[in-house]
Amino acid sequence: MSLNNASREARIYPAEPGESFERLGASATAGLLARFRHVRAYTDRLVAPLGDEDRVAQSMPDASPVKWHLAHTTWFFETFVLIEHLPGYEVFDPGYGYLFNSYYEALGPRQPRRHRGLLTRPTSRQIDAYRRHVDTHMARLLAAEPASDLEPLVLLGIAHEEQHQELLLMDALHLFAQSPLKPAYRSDWPADKSGGAGQFRFHAGGLLDLGDDASKFAFDNERPRHKTWIEPFEIGDRLVTNRQWLQFMNDGGYTRPALWLSDGWVLVQAEQCEAPLYWERAANGTDWQAMTLGGLRAIDPNVAVTHISYYEAAAFAIWAGARLPTEAEWEAAAGAGLLEQADDVAWQWTRSAYGAYPGFRPSADAVGEYNGKFMVGQMVLRGGASVTSPGHARHSYRNFFRPEQRWMVSGLRLARDLEHRPKADEDADGFEADIIAGLSAHPKTTPPKYFYDEAGSALFEEICGTPEYYVTRAETALLQSVVHELVSSIAADAVLVEFGSGASDKTRLILDAAPHIGTYVPIDISPDALQRAAERISRDYPALRVAPLADDFTRAVALPAHVGHAPRVGFFPGSTIGNFAPQEAIWFLRSVRSLLGVRAQLIIGVDMIKDPARLVAAYDDSMSVTARFNKNLLARINRELRGDFDLDAFDHQAIWNPTLERMEMHLVSRFDQLVHVAGHGFAFKAGERLHTESSHKFSVESFKALAVSAGWVIDRYWLSSNPEFAIFSLTAPA
Repeated sequence: MSLNNASREARIYPAEPGESFERLGASATAGLLARFRHVRAYTDRLVAPLGDEDRVAQSMPDASPVKWHLAHTTWFFETFVLIEHLPGYEVFDPGYGYLFNSYYEALGPRQPRRHRGLLTRPTSRQIDAYRRHVDTHMARLLAAEPASDLEPLVLLGIAHEEQHQELLLMDALHLFAQSPLKPAYRSDWPADKSGGAGQFRFHAGGLLDLGDDASKFAFDNERPRHKTWIEPFEIGDRLVTNRQWLQFMNDGGYTRPALWLSDGWVLVQAEQCEAPLYWERAANGTDWQAMTLGGLRAIDPNVAVTHISYYEAAAFAIWAGARLPTEAEWEAAAGAGLLEQADDVAWQWTRSAYGAYPGFRPSADAVGEYNGKFMVGQMVLRGGASVTSPGHARHSYRNFFRPEQRWMVSGLRLARDLEHRPKADEDADGFEADIIAGLSAHPKTTPPKYFYDEAGSALFEEICGTPEYYVTRAETALLQSVVHELVSSIAADAVLVEFGSGASDKTRLILDAAPHIGTYVPIDISPDALQRAAERISRDYPALRVAPLADDFTRAVALPAHVGHAPRVGFFPGSTIGNFAPQEAIWFLRSVRSLLGVRAQLIIGVDMIKDPARLVAAYDDSMSVTARFNKNLLARINRELRGDFDLDAFDHQAIWNPTLERMEMHLVSRFDQLVHVAGHGFAFKAGERLHTESSHKFSVESFKALAVSAGWVIDRYWLSSNPEFAIFSLTAPA
């Protein structure tokens, strides 16, 4: 997850004693003049540690001197804002238009980029005077109510200076790395935070709207918003670490041509690359260290690898049995809340060539040269970096560099197609860890969420159709009878979030009764079931935005970004709340309240306490569908975790526990046996139970107490006959 603006400000540039980051970060929402002053002051703070000698040097043609950055960003405001919009404005120095134009052909010739470091004049003092001159006149212009065509230009100028703030730091690092003294830009510059390797997270893909939604500032290359088809995929939730990169290097990653694109291999050979940029051997000849803005430091194996080219990133992905994500996949995954380290560590290479979105048209004036002219020969990076200015990054942001470049703060995360997903991937969802822990416990147990692989989801749908399983029929009948009353308070364009969506069948009753719902977010741990259900819903409700989220719904911490601040309604049918122990249920309901936000509504199905014989029959049907469902968990363990369970050596058992007011499902060992899972052995005695599921039943009073303990307010509830089932409508208080 990205840092908030205040902590990002501290992250990018340590504070002076007593300085308020909250005050500085607040300027992002202030008026235009305040935002202008803030960005200019922030640049001044970034260059404060640099002497005049530091400011004039140019370490390579791709970099620019600090002094040039300061003048160029000032020239941008002078040229595009003041000259055009402030009557009577006189330019500070007519020669600066030649010296500090970057690439705007419409504005005439310019100092060659590779010769920017030869500009000893104007001096740093003259550049500072230039900045003060422009700042003074910008303040005059912005003190009045800005014209409608002025604000977009000023916002572009602010974003442009934020880009150069990042470039300034990266250029300074490259400059200092050339010195044998390895000086620090700032010795207390914070190191990237350590963290382990990530997990692959599933995204169902589909026909998605991508690109900026015009709700805030964005560069022209982020627009127009457009539809993109994405096949289902998996993506790493964290960036590749130095530890993983060292493994790649030790496995001959830089010496194996089969891993490399042709141009990349030529480059590696020509430059004799053996490690990321800025890495060098320590004095002992064995360990690695790297140049940073804080000086030369030892490599931390647990932080993300940075300063790698596209060619290096692509070679690593092949070595790892994966690939780089497309920029569309990255944006979809970021919007779905699947990515950690999204914009606060390193820009992330994608395998997408930088080009125009469908319908893109650059503006006809000189500003139209901002991005469009570079849409060839470059690759897209997404996210943001430790040097990115506070508040500058967003999910739709498209950065771009040539594939051989690596002086910028660039890293990678992996992606893979579903057909390349290992059958037993211990990092995929914690399956192995949870099963090993459960089988090691006394008594043995397994989490019920792992029932729902593709086969398990299908078997559960079959259970719902058995004569004994009253739950689905009772809930559906009750929902049909009260749905119009139930949805009467749902606002237009609301977001419907379903926890454990499965086939999304009951959801259709809600959608049919409330066609004004704008977005549907089904959350399910089974990627296969989620994908199929989302496709069916999208087909049958074409006006509805469907944003599936493949996740353990008990741990979901973020909704897709495009949900925004629309009213939210949670839907949790099927009495799945009964699968939690009471304290777990309270925790879950609290997490739902946090996820949905204040004034959200939660529609929840609750199974009621009733005749134990009827309950047992529902969980031990005459056609043994529930028994097959229960044993399918063992089949999944065998298939994905190298298990050797004999399914015929266990009996399905359903019992009513009157003390805890819950139904329990067990698998009972028929005889003494030893079972192996993922290299571990587990002994079962004859008659020993493996507890696979609990389903608590409620009275109206007991469920009310549970909901209130979790911070919800009881709005209304409805009971079916007998009573068999209840539907509660809860409200999250402000």
